[in-house]
Amino acid sequence: MLTVLGFAMIATFLVLIMMKKMSPIAALVLIPALFCVLVGQGAQLGDYVIEGVGNLAPTAAMLMFAIVYFGVMIDVGLFDPIVRGILRFCKADPMRVVVGTAVLAAIVSLDGDGSTTFMITVSAMYPLYKRLKMSLVVMTGVAATANGVMNTLPWGGPTARAATALKLDAGDIFVPMIPALGVGLLFVFALAYVLGRRERRRLGHLTLDEALEPRTETVLVAAGGGEERPRTTTGGAADGPEAEEGFQGLDPHRPTLRPRLYWFNAALTVALLTAMIMELLPIPVLFLLGAALALTVNFPHMPDQKARIAAHADNVLNVAGMVFAAAVFTGVLTGTGMVKHMADWLVGAIPDAMGPHMALVTGLLSLPLTYFMSNDGFYFGVLPVLAEAGAAHGVAPLEIARASLVGQALHMSSPLVPAVYVLVGMAKVEFGDHTRFTVKWAALTSLVVLGAGILFGIV
Repeated sequence: MLTVLGFAMIATFLVLIMMKKMSPIAALVLIPALFCVLVGQGAQLGDYVIEGVGNLAPTAAMLMFAIVYFGVMIDVGLFDPIVRGILRFCKADPMRVVVGTAVLAAIVSLDGDGSTTFMITVSAMYPLYKRLKMSLVVMTGVAATANGVMNTLPWGGPTARAATALKLDAGDIFVPMIPALGVGLLFVFALAYVLGRRERRRLGHLTLDEALEPRTETVLVAAGGGEERPRTTTGGAADGPEAEEGFQGLDPHRPTLRPRLYWFNAALTVALLTAMIMELLPIPVLFLLGAALALTVNFPHMPDQKARIAAHADNVLNVAGMVFAAAVFTGVLTGTGMVKHMADWLVGAIPDAMGPHMALVTGLLSLPLTYFMSNDGFYFGVLPVLAEAGAAHGVAPLEIARASLVGQALHMSSPLVPAVYVLVGMAKVEFGDHTRFTVKWAALTSLVVLGAGILFGIV
């Protein structure tokens, strides 16, 4: 009964948000509350929600202060050179823009945190997509899929969870998977090329002169004290740096720029990411300290600090609200026992004849399970059961652990991943639209990684 209700709850949620009948926040709260009552555990709803909120509170804190930190870094111009470099490559060619999105997302994903990857990628690429009238779901889909492949880095989370759950060394799991993950990343780049060609056919191949045809518009530019003042801009048929500035969507003369502090901000960011990788302190604490230090050094005057915090308050509120709403969903899913029953049913449905092929089975199951469950639920709840079943048929735990990583490309677009709300929120894309577009490509990418793993004898 709990198995059926668990799948029904997830299906109801996905259908309603993809049909845009409910907002994600409302669906994440009301649907699990309804199903909690249906399973006869309505009296425990409060306990489940509080437990879910407690589990996700560190994630919410990390996202809140990460948004403030990287928002400030964008304000002060830390990423302007990256934007200009991407623009030099992309020009006004939609195909290059999509490929550039995939490359940028993959490079920035080396920090191991999806939220920061999406903030930097969207900040750099969003103005290009808007200016060229390109599909924004292409941007979110390519960025999420590229980040999903890179999410398997040992410091990204899933590999460490698999190693912990099966008492293995993370390096022994990850290093042999590098060729298969490399194939997966190449597939993402090829996918970006194909999607970019499709966008080019739809929009045409523009030159910079055509894309920057003269036009006059009034935009709001943030003033130093947090006020906004209108400024009239005229686009021209410029070439070189001037043309790039027309694309970047970042006012090159904005008062928040701090060119004299560029190397301080770069060093602070590198130090922050290094501390994250070395796990010197919990990530929420690192971002809290980093945000406070970045604000204090770059904006020593209180009005300016308040203005910067206010400028990013919308993103902070939207993401934090979505995370706490997701806590209701995960709290009910776990507290009522739905997740356990769903996992047990799936494992029990595996025919005995598939026992010697448990690595393949694990890889295939990782797609739906990591999409419908949190990584913690899958790696600590389901993976040990799969590994035990594999061991009974002579399949090494290392093979099971490696196979469990292939679903991460799809996992990064799961409604239970807080970072995806940063992506769609900053890109101004409906979550349902992102899901409809991305799931098929992300699932195909995961299958490519699995196929490469089997071909190379890794899985």
